Amino acid sequence: MPKPALTLYLAAPRGFCAGVDRAIKIVEMALQKWGAPVYVRHEIVHNKFVVDSLRDLGAVFVEELDECPDDRPVIFSAHGVPKAVPAEAARREMVYVDATCPLVSKVHIEAERHHAAGLQMVMIGHEGHPETIGTMGQLPDGEVLLVETPDDVAHLTVRDPERLAFITQTTLSVDDTVDIIAALKSRFPTIIGPHKEDICYATTNRQAAVKAIAADIDALLVIGAPNSSNSKRLVEVGRANGCAYAQLVQRAENIDWRALGAITSVGITAGASAPELLVDEVLDAFKDRFDVRIELVETAQENVEFKVPRVLRVPA
Repeated sequence: MPKPALTLYLAAPRGFCAGVDRAIKIVEMALQKWGAPVYVRHEIVHNKFVVDSLRDLGAVFVEELDECPDDRPVIFSAHGVPKAVPAEAARREMVYVDATCPLVSKVHIEAERHHAAGLQMVMIGHEGHPETIGTMGQLPDGEVLLVETPDDVAHLTVRDPERLAFITQTTLSVDDTVDIIAALKSRFPTIIGPHKEDICYATTNRQAAVKAIAADIDALLVIGAPNSSNSKRLVEVGRANGCAYAQLVQRAENIDWRALGAITSVGITAGASAPELLVDEVLDAFKDRFDVRIELVETAQENVEFKVPRVLRVPA
C-alpha cells in the first residue's frame, strides 16, 4: 500500500543559537580541563536530551549552590543567575564559570546602568523563569518590577513615573512584547527603552521563519522542551499566524499521530536549545509513515559565534 503524500516545510533558522552552543561547549571544556564531576547550577539549557548527554559525560546538575562541594568547579546556566550566586561562590573560594548567554548579560548591564542613573526598572518577562529570576537578581529588591501582560502595566505601582526604564526577557514573543511596550509607553510616556531590543536575534529569527510557513501548513511541530520559553513561543506564533494545530514535542516518540489526522503539509522547527539530531529523528519518523517531500523555508542566515570564557581557553 503506497504511503500518503506529505510536504514538510522545514523552517530555517531553527535549533541551536550561539548562546546555547557556547553554554554546552563550556560544560564539555570544563569536563576536559578539570575532569568529572563538574557541577552545573540548573539545567545548562532547557533540553532534556542535551542535559542527559552532558550528565553521561560527568556533569552533575543541581538546583542550588549549596548542593555543590567547595572543591569542584561549578557552572552557571545560560539563563543567568542573580548576583548573589557568584558572590557566594567567590566567598567559598570555588572555581566557577559563568555560561550566561552574552545577550542576557547585555540586559543585566542595561539594568545596572539604569539603576546607577537612579531609574526604577520594569521587566517584561515570565514569572519564575530562570532568566527573569537572574535578571531581577542583578539589582536590590524592589528595583525591578515584573510585568507579563498589558493588563499588568495598568496595575503597576512605581516609585516615580518620570524615572523609569524597561528591559525584556530575551526569549519572548516579539508580537506580544510590542503590545506590552505600547502599554508601558502609553501609561509612562517618558519611560526609557533599550537602545537595541532585548529579544535576541535567534528568538526573532525563529519566530519569523514560523510566520513564513504558518498559513501554508495543516500542522506545526516545534521540537523543544516544555520548560523552554522560546520553544513555547514558537507554538503560539504558529497558532497566531494561521496554523490551526501546533504541537510541542521533545522527541519523535512524543508525536501525537492521531491528533495530526489526515494532513498533507506539516511545518517543522526547533527551539534554540534543541539539537539538529532531534530534528533528523522527527524527519525520519515522518518518512516512515509518509511519502515525504521536504521544502526548506529560510528567512535569515545566522553566523553569530560567542567565545567561551578565558579560563577554559588556557591550560590547567
